[in-house]
Amino acid sequence: MILPTRTIVVTGMLGAVAIVLGATGLGFIPVPTPAGRATILHIPAILGGVIEGPVVGALVGLIFGLYSFLTANSPLSADPVVAIVPRVLIGIVSYYIYTVFRRFPIAASVLAAIAGTMTNTIGFLGLGVLQGYLKWPAVWVIIVTHSIFEVAIAVVLVVILVKAVRRYLSQS
Repeated sequence: MILPTRTIVVTGMLGAVAIVLGATGLGFIPVPTPAGRATILHIPAILGGVIEGPVVGALVGLIFGLYSFLTANSPLSADPVVAIVPRVLIGIVSYYIYTVFRRFPIAASVLAAIAGTMTNTIGFLGLGVLQGYLKWPAVWVIIVTHSIFEVAIAVVLVVILVKAVRRYLSQS
């Protein structure tokens, strides 16, 4: 399968955004939780899925996952299954959720942001448990306390960015 030029360009641009967010630290927002920081590195994968489809979402998620794996600072992130698989699924899940609710663009964006964020969180932490790196009680604490901030940040950013990109694309 040969991908169209636009697909390759959008994938590269959103993948680069995820890498820059991680490399500069801009992708980590301080929050009052045990983890101390909420990530927005998953947002380019959500945007890729919503704006360009599941292939772009998966490819941008793959770039995020590879970046996470290659810059791992813990055994959890150094496991390629844990670091990569959930990230590939972010854009795919976001695309299908958005598609189901596309008649209501703002609601679709909100639901895609929630679904993409929770795919990342539950997938990463859940695989961490299955691979023996984490215990369920710790995971539940992280999900309950930390996910609220990541979901809220993702919803705001995804709604704004999807609306802006859709407006731009309709004018060109």
